[in-house]
Amino acid sequence: MALIDALLDFEDYFPSMIARLGAEAFVVELCNGFLLLMDVEKGVITFESLKRNSYLLGLNDMGDDEFVCMLSEGDLDGDGALSQMEFCILMFRLSPGLMDESRLWMMNYN
Repeated sequence: MALIDALLDFEDYFPSMIARLGAEAFVVELCNGFLLLMDVEKGVITFESLKRNSYLLGLNDMGDDEFVCMLSEGDLDGDGALSQMEFCILMFRLSPGLMDESRLWMMNYN
């Protein structure tokens, strides 16, 4: 339930970050976020690495079930971990502002 509450309180900073940094620098920042959370030996974000490094993002009070939920939400290939591409896709999907801008762009250019 805490994850749902956190998502309801979520403030989407991604659009303003892109406006300030530019698209290329924003992607670099997303990749840096992935590096913070990944298991260095495996090169992916695992349950253990997410749990271990979540404090870096201020997620100290999350339970194991919430970490599992986060991983399963972004795990597109079913391996139980997040690759860098899966992480970036998940971050974009979780950003209502970016999704709205993408829809507008697609409508204007199709």
